[in-house]
Amino acid sequence: MTAYRDRADAGRMLADRLTALIGEPDVTVLGLVRGGVPVAQVIAERLGAPLDVLVVRKLGMPWAPEVAFGALGPGGVRVVNEVVAGQLGPDDIAEVQRREQAELDRREQLYRAGRPPLGLTGRTALIVDDGLATGATARAAVQVARQLGARRVVVAVPVGSQEAYEMLAAEADQVICAQRPPTFTAVGAYYDDFHEVSDGEVTDALTAVA
Repeated sequence: MTAYRDRADAGRMLADRLTALIGEPDVTVLGLVRGGVPVAQVIAERLGAPLDVLVVRKLGMPWAPEVAFGALGPGGVRVVNEVVAGQLGPDDIAEVQRREQAELDRREQLYRAGRPPLGLTGRTALIVDDGLATGATARAAVQVARQLGARRVVVAVPVGSQEAYEMLAAEADQVICAQRPPTFTAVGAYYDDFHEVSDGEVTDALTAVA
């Protein structure tokens, strides 16, 4: 099990597995905000593909935020698991959605800053994150990308749990996970430098590849 020096190092390693996409005209590389963006930046540069961000906010159960009953994406996209959401009352759902929509709007406004709305119609969406623990955010991202019109959805991560990989493999058209340790702990355990990515780093990455 190899640890990555940082997210850029992970991006370089992961890019080696994505060379089949070099020259593909319809690929958009999407960094999941925020930790996936530095990984995605390296990949976009290697593939010669446009880089954008996919802002996804999980809708978590009030007493267990890590358990998602749905997700929000840009352009009013909303994905709901009706079975899980059925455990909540309308007021609870509305409160969680209001809070997450406000944060999504804040990030969209900050990161897009004059960029056009994210459009994926007919394109290959290459969703990149820095790792998969439960896979819930990436799964929501796949669903959001499809609702935004993506023709094909590929998820690429440097490291992830076997369970999350298998779950995503049933959702995405392809999942590329460079390392799947038999005993997965946390994503940060597989990086020497796993600092919290700032809003400034995200906007800098988008400017660099523009």
